[in-house]
Amino acid sequence: MLESLGLSADAERVYRAALHHPERGVVALTAVTGLDERAVRTSLDELAALALLKPSDEFGGHMRPVSPEVGLTTLLASAEAEIAERRAQVATARAQIAAIAAEHSTTRASDSATRLEGIDAVRSRLEELQRTTEFECLSLNPGGAHRPDARSAATPLNEQALRRGVTIRAVARDSFRNDPDTLAYARWLIEHGGQLRTVPVVPVQMIVIDRRVALLPLAPEDPRRGALEARSPGVLAALHALFEQCWSAGTLVGERPAADDNGCTPVERALLGLVADGDTDESAARHLGVSPRTVQRMMANLMERLDAASRFQAGVIAVRRGWL
Repeated sequence: MLESLGLSADAERVYRAALHHPERGVVALTAVTGLDERAVRTSLDELAALALLKPSDEFGGHMRPVSPEVGLTTLLASAEAEIAERRAQVATARAQIAAIAAEHSTTRASDSATRLEGIDAVRSRLEELQRTTEFECLSLNPGGAHRPDARSAATPLNEQALRRGVTIRAVARDSFRNDPDTLAYARWLIEHGGQLRTVPVVPVQMIVIDRRVALLPLAPEDPRRGALEARSPGVLAALHALFEQCWSAGTLVGERPAADDNGCTPVERALLGLVADGDTDESAARHLGVSPRTVQRMMANLMERLDAASRFQAGVIAVRRGWL
């Protein structure tokens, strides 16, 4: 019954007998307990080690039993302390297991992607991310004019982020300069500390926040279908490098895109590149954000300057002359 306190069954029997007959020696205890002499002596040694027996001042050479209120209570307190310590160790182990599990989960999540279905889910997630942005928000914007509802949703969030010291850099297509509302929003962003540059063709729509999370459209041809939230370090590194490449090639809003030494503007070079890749007028127009008629007019002008009889020949001559 008291084995949980470190007391064997034989020792407990001898202890109980000693409490009733404290003056009796080994021989008498053998008779009372029914144990042999060797078992009694072993039990007495065990009781002495547990401080349940002490030398008797009254009976020389004998051991007196310590009262249960003192001896067994001390053993109980010791057992309870051991249990408490063990519980503390288990709690520590549980916390360590939870930390390891969380770390493992984070590691797996860092390489995973989450689908955000629909424009509402994307905007809700962007609101969450922008409110917790710490230092940087980068974006590539291949679309045309910004929708009024999108501007109204983004303006207060961008203003809050800029007040917190967040760097906002955006790259848009050159053609967006033709939309008065979007141009006004760009000027507002710049006046409040944001930065915006334009390039003829933006390769993909994306937003990268604090270099730890990125949003990419599920369907590039229809961004309103939703987005993919990526957290993979490798993907983020590639997207950040792509942004910096576009940024370095861009022109600040308020400045006119400069022509090169051949008198070729960035949009014209981009058009020549698209034509060289086999794009039709309609496809080139979508990439540049202009009308097919504008593409046809620009292409006719380029063919005349290159003295080319066809679009294909214009591309070949442009490469030969170093325009591309």
